[in-house]
Amino acid sequence: MDIKILYEDNDIIACVKPPHVLSQRGANGGEDMISLLGGSVYPVHRLDGGVGGVMVYAKTQNAAGKLSQMIAARDFEKEYLAILRGKAEESGTLRDLLFHDRIKNKTYVVDRMRSGVKEASLSYRLVETREMGEGVLSLVRVKLHTGRTHQIRVQFASRGLPLLGDGRYGGGAGEIALWSYRLRFAHPTKRGKVIEAAQLPPEGALWSKFDLLAVEGKSVFSEEM
Repeated sequence: MDIKILYEDNDIIACVKPPHVLSQRGANGGEDMISLLGGSVYPVHRLDGGVGGVMVYAKTQNAAGKLSQMIAARDFEKEYLAILRGKAEESGTLRDLLFHDRIKNKTYVVDRMRSGVKEASLSYRLVETREMGEGVLSLVRVKLHTGRTHQIRVQFASRGLPLLGDGRYGGGAGEIALWSYRLRFAHPTKRGKVIEAAQLPPEGALWSKFDLLAVEGKSVFSEEM
């Protein structure tokens, strides 16, 4: 399988992960990005197995450590595209307390802080709403402020707007309509250099429901930005 490379140098590689390819090697096997990239890269973030889009890998331990520090400090921009079931507002910021059950591999919105609970927030802007055979669907551009497991999926689902195709959180059967659209971060070793890597989803039955060219005109705004 050919992997699209968006940027590469001696320290990092930004690329496009196809849906259903693992971000890193899994215990039960399956095709994974590290193997497809030659095996000598270090993962610093991940995407759910069914989700595709832009990712960055480090090619040295030094770069991996610095990228991990940026992600932990929220100095690393991540934007996604998602198709929601229902009509979304024009824009908004969602804040919740999330608990991830590792045994069930499912995340829940909870009402109080306790062991294992983490704060989560994101901002979004509506790109387009259309009436489809599946009902009303909304294409949104999402910016993560935190990186919790299944965060986008559960935060929207908890508000009656599950992602199309996300059976785990009430979005029905099919391919999950979530795509890592854009990453922006300071280069971990080249001072003053900023990396911005973006890629729209591939054309197909899922994403062709909307005019993806409209995405560029819908930046995500928030008081946290």
